[in-house]
Amino acid sequence: MARLLHLLTNNFAALTVIGTAWAWFVPAHFIWFKDLISPGLGVIMLGMGITLRFQDFRNVLTRPGPVAIGVGAQFLIMPALGFGLAKLFRLEPELATGLILVSCCPGGTASNVIAYLARANVALSVLMTMCSTFVAIFATPFLTKMLAGAYMPIGAWALFKSTVTVVLLPVVAGLLLSRFFPKTVRRLQPVAPLASVLVIVLIVGCIVALSKEQILANAGTLLTVVGLLHASAFFLGYLFAKLFRYPEDYCRTLSIEVGMQNSGLGAALAKAHLGGLTPVPSAISAVYHCLIGSLLAGLWRLRPPSPRS
Repeated sequence: MARLLHLLTNNFAALTVIGTAWAWFVPAHFIWFKDLISPGLGVIMLGMGITLRFQDFRNVLTRPGPVAIGVGAQFLIMPALGFGLAKLFRLEPELATGLILVSCCPGGTASNVIAYLARANVALSVLMTMCSTFVAIFATPFLTKMLAGAYMPIGAWALFKSTVTVVLLPVVAGLLLSRFFPKTVRRLQPVAPLASVLVIVLIVGCIVALSKEQILANAGTLLTVVGLLHASAFFLGYLFAKLFRYPEDYCRTLSIEVGMQNSGLGAALAKAHLGGLTPVPSAISAVYHCLIGSLLAGLWRLRPPSPRS
């Protein structure tokens, strides 16, 4: 059973693609999840929380430079790319806002799996994901307000409250469960990653099912823009680390952390507060970053990073 859970979790990209295709051809199988998107995201964040230890926060202090640079790159490169591409392609307001919102989200928890498969630095990946998630509580609402406010009204305070509810509280709850109920958490940990993957598939599938007609109407532009967003982010994240002369495993880690977003958070916030087409870029983003991340992981796995001197 453990091997099966591990296999399914490591093939989350394939599951995401299968789920998206399933939702496209049989929308009724996913539409029912529309009122459960925010609670579902809470489940994902709870799963992240139970993997954390208070020691993880102390570990950040042992390598503050790479973590700070990684988190800084996350909230500089991606939002700038999202805003720039929305302007360049003259996206309609709802699509532009959705693209900017997902670009302002933190790194996705799936990045830790990709880091493992890519022979990157998994411990650093976990620290970056953790820190970007906590920074996002403030950064995501206010960067979205600043960059997307010209396209449509953005309630930064409402976004902030939702981010606290679906990100901070579940993560803290998971952290406390891990601290005070370790035996229960040990039983949950083997299934938590797969549960998170399945909920992400349900969120993405639901958004695709609800927006099929709008996606068809804007498919060419959406696929191009979101693809460019993630391809550029993976490349610039790697280049950013190279500029600081970090070793190869750190460069791969930063590339993955910048390139992979918490698209579930983007979809949940967009659906709850913005509506219309705004959740659609997040759904497409989830597919793209899984595919690109998996492709890179496959290539990098064939080239182990050189040992550090």
